[in-house]
Amino acid sequence: MAITSPGLASGIDIQGIVSKLVALERQPLVPLQQQAASFQSKLSVFGTINGMVSALGDAASKLTQTSAWTGVRGTTTSDAVGISAQAGTTPTSMSVEVQALARAQTTASATILSGTAVGSGTLTIQLGGWSGTTFTPGTAAAVNVSVVAGDTLTDIARKINEGRAGVNATVLRDGTGERLLVRANDTGVSRAFQITATDDDGIPRDANGLSRLAYASNAGTMHGMSLTQAAVNAQATVNNVPITSESNSVSNALPGITLTLNKLTTAPVEVGVQQDRDNIRKNLQTFVDAYNALNNMLATSTRFDPDTKVAGSLQGDSTAVGLQNALRRMMGSVTPGGEFERLSDIGITMQRGGALTIDNAKLDRAMANPAALQRLFANSSTVATEQGFGQKVKAFADGMINSGGAVTSRTESLRNAISRNAKEQDKLNERVSRAEARYLAQYNAMDAAVGRLSGLNAFVSQQVTLWNNQK
Repeated sequence: MAITSPGLASGIDIQGIVSKLVALERQPLVPLQQQAASFQSKLSVFGTINGMVSALGDAASKLTQTSAWTGVRGTTTSDAVGISAQAGTTPTSMSVEVQALARAQTTASATILSGTAVGSGTLTIQLGGWSGTTFTPGTAAAVNVSVVAGDTLTDIARKINEGRAGVNATVLRDGTGERLLVRANDTGVSRAFQITATDDDGIPRDANGLSRLAYASNAGTMHGMSLTQAAVNAQATVNNVPITSESNSVSNALPGITLTLNKLTTAPVEVGVQQDRDNIRKNLQTFVDAYNALNNMLATSTRFDPDTKVAGSLQGDSTAVGLQNALRRMMGSVTPGGEFERLSDIGITMQRGGALTIDNAKLDRAMANPAALQRLFANSSTVATEQGFGQKVKAFADGMINSGGAVTSRTESLRNAISRNAKEQDKLNERVSRAEARYLAQYNAMDAAVGRLSGLNAFVSQQVTLWNNQK
């Protein structure tokens, strides 16, 4: 490749001249770059605003749901009795005493040498209930477990568990050998079990073959495994009225309420159901926080700071200013027809600058009338002015960020502006490149011409010198 040095022939700084000319050509690029930075900054802010509007809509939507206002919580004076309640359950209180906890039937075999084969045959497991030594089968089908010669207690326990017969089996090892432990999966007297054995040794109910793992009755005499825990129903009193339950979780005695019996009691335990005011307060605080975050973002991005002389990136932006004004008007609007018609009626007031605050004492008083409080936010109506604040704000937020909404449209407009700006910059850069090439060609041609003239001048000077010397 040839090495060129513009201006070598003429001694003129052609590269410097061309650079300055190109810089002049590039001057229109500066406002385009500044404009692009402004567009990008606005797009970023509107992206944040979009997310905040969505969050406000979600918080408002939650306040339109019945569960936001009908939530309740259980209270108890002792961990012996737990309580939970479904939303909408009427607040109440009661006294509970626990006389017996529900237990599952468990059995254990006699000790067998570890790893010893037990025998072969079939164990049949049937769920049901015991009355003394009389077993009454339940509705579930019996499950057969096949035991082959050489099976150890570990093998048999695995087969029982794989059979899904409503019981679980494990092997307990101690210094003398191992035992098979069987336990019903569920508590209660009707969820007990019987295990019968068909022993291949031909000797029923002996102490050597598979019969050792039975738990069954013969003529009123139990044989096989030993009972280590009989199935028991829970027994308790609610306001001195006796109740029984096959489970320690009592859910069918009181509508919407579940009692959990954990311990026997020596004194009454006071339990109750109360309105879940903490949940209501939390939902309202989430709504207020979401609004305040959006209000602060709009205020910051649209204002001019006289001290720093710095304007927000959205100062004068009609979409942002319109959104800010619309939100403030909405929060100060009225939902007529109820005990509470304004947010200020329940302690939510607007401060200077548009931020909302909650007066907890006033809100507590309003929560004494949950129906009116719910109406203020969740009232549904085809007339926009009669809708609850949750309905209003949710509809407004959706309208802002859905397809065709103001925020979405402004975002698309900024993206299009950024795209057009990029194309204009590309065109200008191409024009600058062409101008640079043209300037270099022109000045290089000039440099070459000057070089030729300099050479001719040197030749003429030489000839003149020779002529003068010949005289």
